[in-house]
Amino acid sequence: QVQLVESGGGLVQPGGSLRLSCAASGFTFSRTWMHWVRRAPGKGLEWVSTISTTGGITSLADFVEGRFTISRDNAKNTLYLQMNSLKPEDTALYYCARDRRVVESQGTQVTVSS
Repeated sequence: QVQLVESGGGLVQPGGSLRLSCAASGFTFSRTWMHWVRRAPGKGLEWVSTISTTGGITSLADFVEGRFTISRDNAKNTLYLQMNSLKPEDTALYYCARDRRVVESQGTQVTVSS
């Protein structure tokens, strides 16, 4: 069955960095476009970033452009999100996803606070 397991979240001060990872199994990861989405407290699901199967095409939401980087390692079936210059408004539960509208995993909590 499909499994997506996120890790790397935590508590960080404003301006800090975190690197999220997502270990994927149960489907052909190397042939699947992947996404990061997030849900902030009291808000709906919000798209963050997308990456193509080879990593040659990436896109980022305007509010993370220049601060976040999405990447993948198909040999390890792992998706990454490097997050720099974090802001309090980045506080959310972050999910990796095969479909940017559908959450299939537990997510990893990112809290940005001083």
